[in-house]
Amino acid sequence: MYGLLPINKKIQDKVIKHGLSNKFQKQIKLLLENPSHPSLNTELLEPKEQGIYSFRIDLRFRALFIFRPDKNSIEILNIILLALEFAISINPSRLI
Repeated sequence: MYGLLPINKKIQDKVIKHGLSNKFQKQIKLLLENPSHPSLNTELLEPKEQGIYSFRIDLRFRALFIFRPDKNSIEILNIILLALEFAISINPSRLI
C-alpha cells in the first residue's frame, strides 16, 4: 500500500472547478489500495522510461501520477481533459 504526497493547490483547484471532488477522492482511495484496480484503467504513458502513469477519474478526465519509491508514495502531477472525440469514441451514447 502506498501513501499520497500532498496535492498542489493548482490541481486541487482544477478538481473543484470541474466538479470532480467526489469522483477524484474515490479514485484516489482505489489507487492507494490497488494501483491496478480495473476501475482506474491505469496506463503507463509513453515514453515509458519516464514512469508517468494515468488513471481515469471519469470519461472526460484522467490524472497523471508517478510512483515515488523513495517515499513509498504516489505523487499526482496533473489532471487532464480528454479530447471530446476520444470520449465520444468510447461512449457515443453520451451525446444523447
